[in-house]
Amino acid sequence: MKVTVLVGGVGGARFLLGVQRLLQLGQFADAGAESEAATQHELTAVVNVGDDAWMFGVRICPDLDTCMYTLGGGIDPERGWGHRDETWHAKDELAAYGVQPDWFGLGDRDLATHLVRSQMLRAGYPLSQVTEALCARWAPGARLLPATDDRSETHVVVTDPDGERKAIHFQEWWVRYRAKIETHSFAFVGSDKATAAPGVTEAIADADVVLIAPSNPVVSIGSIVTVGGIRGALRSTSAPVIGYSPIIAGKPLRGMADECLSVIGVESSSEGVGKHFGARSGVGILDGWLIDAGDAATIEGVEVRQAPLLMTDPAATAEMVRAGLQLAGLSL
Repeated sequence: MKVTVLVGGVGGARFLLGVQRLLQLGQFADAGAESEAATQHELTAVVNVGDDAWMFGVRICPDLDTCMYTLGGGIDPERGWGHRDETWHAKDELAAYGVQPDWFGLGDRDLATHLVRSQMLRAGYPLSQVTEALCARWAPGARLLPATDDRSETHVVVTDPDGERKAIHFQEWWVRYRAKIETHSFAFVGSDKATAAPGVTEAIADADVVLIAPSNPVVSIGSIVTVGGIRGALRSTSAPVIGYSPIIAGKPLRGMADECLSVIGVESSSEGVGKHFGARSGVGILDGWLIDAGDAATIEGVEVRQAPLLMTDPAATAEMVRAGLQLAGLSL
């Protein structure tokens, strides 16, 4: 089975662990059967790059790294992002020099990843090739593809504490201001010229099923879909496209999906997000929509089913994935 998943960061990475658990790939493969499982199933993740930014002279790709560390066994289990067993000496030294931005933390082990990436990017390698090289160390058990090799960054139009209306990078909006600032709109800078990275549209076209992880629908999934060629690939693939609601009991479990949805005027509910994505039979991208047990949604042209959507551990997430495959008419 070929499974392609559109993902953001922490929640998307945990969703990928569930896919691997169900398909018995990566760290869930039996030692003697790993090569056999790898030939039976193929997992590709199309990862959001809208959060990417240059800081301290290095290129930081939070969602790609979160997926890579999580699937490769190097994620910090407490934070759910960043490197395991991290230290912060470089951050402290940068602060001592008064280097800005002082609101963004950069761990020492994580810095090594960014240094390698930045060196390769400056040497002329595209992000997709850089990501492949970085994954050679971590062996994530999945093909991780950036949505694009081109610049496509999420910026946020805000009124800052001094009353000035301006656009700031998503990282500043979320990390510095925690989204608690007057916010007007989102802008995907560069997405109008960006095209899908090599392999992305092919992974969508050739898949047996395309899953949309319960990542932020605006700045993760929304950022991916704005890249040239990806929305068209989702609408034209012969594979069923199944989405997972990030909303449980009217709220996202983590992150800032509700703040983002309110900015674009979408109700923070499973029905609201499902209607925002829309049906492929219309002008949208969904064939099926999984909502949490006890929730309700009616979306014209989309088959809606209930399933427990709490990703408490990889086993529970694997059952979420199984429910999505069943909705797509597939089984293992």
